[in-house]
This record gives sequence, structure tokens and C-alpha cells, in this order.
Amino acid sequence: MTSVLFIRPCNPTTAKTVPVGDPWLHEPKLDGYRLQVVKEGHQVRIYSRRGNEWTERLPRFVATLADITCRSAIIDAELCLPGAGGAPNFYGLPAAMRRGRQRELVAFAFDLLYRDGNDLRTLPLIERRRRLERPLTRSDIPSLRLVEAFEDGVKLLALAERFRLKGIVSKRKLSPYRSGPSRDWLKIKTATRRAANRERWRLFETG
Repeated sequence: MTSVLFIRPCNPTTAKTVPVGDPWLHEPKLDGYRLQVVKEGHQVRIYSRRGNEWTERLPRFVATLADITCRSAIIDAELCLPGAGGAPNFYGLPAAMRRGRQRELVAFAFDLLYRDGNDLRTLPLIERRRRLERPLTRSDIPSLRLVEAFEDGVKLLALAERFRLKGIVSKRKLSPYRSGPSRDWLKIKTATRRAANRERWRLFETG
């Protein structure tokens, strides 16, 4: 495939308002742990957002990913524990990772950096998503799902508020994948999440 086993992730910039117009694509911001899935042949490794290998930490979960229908791939994803109503249960995630409930975990994939020996990072986001959808659809692995994308970010943020999600991530459709902070990716929190964060800071400062 490639000698690269971990790629420093692209990190969205915080924004207060949702960008509008055709240049943008919008995804729900899921509450979990950023994860990188690296497949080479029959071997699968997973890494945290800081590049720490979690393969031995999550062996049962890793075993569910072996049937991805491609020779090799590097996938950017969010590891979640689906909770009541389908919303991620962030507070239950560490326990599920520790207590043998790893088959309940789901990696929600949102970008494809390498596939079958080809570096895809210079391709536009919409093309990388198209190439990611194919192996996930063919594999039909319950523990690896594609994050759905939407054209209307304002409506998506309202839905995120309704279903108690963290917020949304807005991405430029034609942007390449660049490691580190990026203004091509913007994260917008829901009003509920912003209020909760302000309350935490208030308690911290007065505590």
C-alpha cells in the first residue's frame, strides 16, 4: 500500500455561523473519538487522533473491519457508541471500550485518504467521499458506516439541535485533504452545546 501508517488528521476551525451556498457540504458532528482505520491486505490497524495505536486495545472491534472490500485503505472516522434514538452516547463510550462491548461500537467514516495504493488527498472532497462510499456499500459492515452529508447546513444544524447532537461540520466540496488546522472545514456547535460549554467555564472560574 504505502509506508504511511498514520496521517495527521485535518482539524476543523470553530465558526459561529453556518456557511451557505453551493461550495459547501455539511455533515453531523458526532460525539465520539476521532479514529483512523488503516487496512492493508487482511490486516487492519486503528489509530487515535494523536497517532496512538488502539488495535490491541479494541481487538473485537478491529476484527469486524477485516472485510472491507478493497486491498488497502486509510479511512478518517469517528468512533461512537450509538445510544437511545440513534444519537451517540459519548459518556457510555469508554465503558463500552473497556468491558467487552466492543461489537456495539460503530466507526462513522467521513473521508478516504488512501485506497489500493493511491494517495487521494489531493482530490476534491466530493470525489474522496464517492470513492469511500463504494467499499462501504459493498462490504455492508454494520460497525463501519458512511457519515451522511447534506446540502443545507442551516437545516442540518436545526436537526442536530433537535436530536441533541454536538453540531455540524461544514466542508468545502472541492477542498483537498490537508493535515492540521483548516478553514476548509468549519465546526459549528448547537446552541445547547455552546450554552453547556459556557456554563462549564463559569463553574470553573467561580469554583
